[in-house]
Order: sequence, then structure tokens, then C-alpha cells
Amino acid sequence: MKDATPVNRKNQNVTVKGRNPILGMDFPDPDVIYADGCFYMISTTMHFFPGGQILRSYDLVHWEHAAYVFDSIDGTPAQKLTGEENIYGKGMWAGCIRYHNGEFFVAFSCNDTQKTYLYRADSIEGPWRKNIVEGYFYYDLSMLFDEDRVYMIHGHKEVFITELNSELTGPKEGGLHRLLISDKDNPILGYEGSHMYKINGEYWLFSIHSLASHWKRVEAAFHAGSLEDDFKGGDVLNFSLPDRPDGFAQGGVVEGPEGVWHAVLFRDNGAVGRIPVVTGVSWITGDKGVELIASEEFETTDLKPGYEYAPLYGSDDFSSATRRDFWQFNHEPVPENVCFGNGELAITTDKVCDRITSAHNTLTQRMKLPECAAEVTIDGTDMKNGDVAGLAAFQGDYGYVGIMREEDRFFAVFGQKPEDGADEICERVKLDATEDFVPPKLRVRLEARFGEKDEAECFFLAGKKWRKIGPVHPLSFRLDHFTGCRFGLFYSASLECGGTARFSAFVYE
Repeated sequence: MKDATPVNRKNQNVTVKGRNPILGMDFPDPDVIYADGCFYMISTTMHFFPGGQILRSYDLVHWEHAAYVFDSIDGTPAQKLTGEENIYGKGMWAGCIRYHNGEFFVAFSCNDTQKTYLYRADSIEGPWRKNIVEGYFYYDLSMLFDEDRVYMIHGHKEVFITELNSELTGPKEGGLHRLLISDKDNPILGYEGSHMYKINGEYWLFSIHSLASHWKRVEAAFHAGSLEDDFKGGDVLNFSLPDRPDGFAQGGVVEGPEGVWHAVLFRDNGAVGRIPVVTGVSWITGDKGVELIASEEFETTDLKPGYEYAPLYGSDDFSSATRRDFWQFNHEPVPENVCFGNGELAITTDKVCDRITSAHNTLTQRMKLPECAAEVTIDGTDMKNGDVAGLAAFQGDYGYVGIMREEDRFFAVFGQKPEDGADEICERVKLDATEDFVPPKLRVRLEARFGEKDEAECFFLAGKKWRKIGPVHPLSFRLDHFTGCRFGLFYSASLECGGTARFSAFVYE
């Protein structure tokens, strides 16, 4: 990132109004740069593949898909959902994106492998080249390029800086390694999620922590004249919107092309996930040196007026095998057992499991605020006895609607995850051949609402009318998955492998 004089001057270009939180979907731990005439943002993608999703924007309000950094990380048994192994709540955390000397860099750590990964590419679309950064587990890292020296900033409660060697494969022998800031006595959440920059000859470090008195995300900033000096600063944003009291934090600052600065952070939003927010940046005198200015509404500059952004979610007729940027698999897929084309998504089972979160090739899309719905048709002709295929509100406490084959009969079912153990079928309706239903095809629908209550309801189509099945299902953001709720198309076998379910005419509302 280039040095820049931190001034706030009025842009002469077209302005656009935004409203926090932006996007309305789960894009946590954002990191944003300005390069090649636009903004790029990376966020945490956890256990979903392809991963390391990068978004593009020309105004910081509207975003579209730009690239995925990887299709797989290390291909471990857990990343592939082998047996009972999984990486729920783990995987790719808090990525950092940087642009230096004409090259893009993305770095992140995985707490399932306890490794740190560095990817680089000449263009945002890739191809991305990977290497491991040895030496430490660089937790919630940030990269700093300072002329011919490169550093990792990392840590939880205690934040360190480590100088890297010229190959960026590990610490530089005799290089700088020191503690920058400490919050180790915070009883709730100490400093983490660090982002570092060199701005106007000074070094700036932004980190998240919680108020010590009660849970609330707060952003802090520190600065120093050199990397050997003491960093001075403190809390620079302690703000919540009226509907949620738990604060804005964890993210970085970015300068647009005319010297105007913004911060892109996130806030918790219940079951739908952690959603980005945008604040102003005011550079001030004194130890703090900066304040972040947050509000429900804000203005930014539109660098490309009239540009039409591709959606971050959408319907799908599965008419071809073309890569779909709004879909991600839950864990690394088994390619030979999933097929797109001819108007169908076909999934074949290759393992027996007692819960849908253990099944391979579940295909997911983020849900969005304040409500959303999806429909899909499932063909169970080639399903085997004991199989269930369906549409899930997919997260730690999932619920789903689908079709089940049992003793060569078909049933519409509503299932959910109990506190522990196998999936629990709460309601099932036998689907005999009638004028309302021609087995074994079933169209199902799932509706989700987020706000005072986060909940989902499920339906199946009987003739021309939707019939409700199962209770209203409560949704919640839980640390076991650590992700926002998604629509998930799944197929699970409980008795034997080798069956195939076919999904068609997916509609996202």
C-alpha cells in the first residue's frame, strides 16, 4: 500500500448513499484495498469451497464477485469430510489482501491445519500461487510491505510483528520480532483482527477487542513513527445501530483515489451472520490520531457511475456445467459424484451418515436480510432406501425440508438437528400417487426471516398449493459452525451408498 497524506477532501465525482450494514449477507472479517481503479474485499470463508472469495466494488456500497483464491487448501481428510472428520468453525479465517509492486497477495491462517498460507497472483482472477509461511501460527494476520521489507502482524490478546525473509516463507533471520500491543487481561476479548498500514510515514495498527465490562465489539487504533517505537492510541469506535447493541469492529481502512478514507468493518447480525459496515475516517491530532465516524447512512464516491453489479446470490436452472460464483460447497467436494447440466444438479452418495452435515457435496448459498426464500424440485427416482434429499437452512442448528425414500415408498419430511445425535425427522407425509403428487418428484420451499426472531418455515407443493410441514424452526448463530445461515441442497444416505438425487429449477427470492 502506498504512502498517502491522510486528508479528507470532498470528492468531485458522483456520490452514492449507502446504508449500514451493507450487503445483508455473511461476509465477516473484511479486508479492503484499492488497486487497479477499484476496491477489492476479502473475507472469511471458513469451511466452504471454493474459498478465499474476493469481491469487487467501485463505491464501497455495492459489491460483486471478483475471484476465488483456491479450490482446495491442503485436501486433508477433515477438509474433505472424510468419515466423521470435519473443519466446521475452522478453515480459512480472516484473510488479508494486499497489492504491492504490481502483484496481489492474500494471506490467512487455518486453525484446523495450524498453518499459515500465502497466495500471490499477477491479476485478481489468478492463477494464485501458494506457499506456507513457517515460524508461527500467524493468527488473524495482516501483511505490511515497507519498501523492501515485509512483515506479518499477528496474535490474539498480544499482537506481534514478525519480519519475513525475502522469499516470504518464514521469519527473516535476525529480523524484527516484537510485541506491539497487549490486552491480555481483558476478560472477554483481547486485541485481535489486526490490520497494519504505513500512512504518511507513520505506522498504523487497527485491532478489535471487547469492552471489558460487557460484550461489545470496539475498534482500537495505534500509531508510531517507527516499528521499534511504542505504539500510542486507544479505542477509536464504540458504536452500535439501534437494532443491535454489540458494536462495529474488525476490519481495516482504505483510501480511495482522491484521498478520502473509509473503514470497512463488520457487525454481528444474528443467524444471518456477520455483515460488513462502512464508516468514515477522521484524522486528528493527539495520541489517538484517528477517529472512525459511524452512522446508519453514509456517502461514498461512485468511481464508475452506471455500472451494473453481478448479484451475489441467485436462481439457477442448472443448464450447464459453467462455474457459478454464488454457490459454494460445504467442505471440499468429491467432483466425480456431483454433476451440473441438462437442467439438473445430480449428487451421488459415497458415504453413509446419520446427519446431513456429514454428507458430501452439499451446495450452499448465503441467505440475506431481512428475509429470503428458495424453492427447488427434487427427483428421487434413483434414491435408495434410507436416503434423504432436500433444501436446508444450513448452519449449526439446521432444519430442512425434503424427500425421503423408505421401503420403496416416498415421504415429504421435515428434519432438524437435535442437541446431539442423529438427525431427527419431526414430520413426514406419505406421498402416494394422487392428482396432487406424482412420486418420486417433489417441489419444496424454505422461507427465512431475520430480525426480532431468526426463523425458518418449510413447505412442499401439493398440487397447486404449498403445504406447510414441520414447526417454525428457530435459527441461531453458533460457534460450532461460526457462519451465517445458508440455503443448502443436500443428499444423505443412511443405509447404503450409490443412490442419486437430482435437483432442478432452483429459485432464490
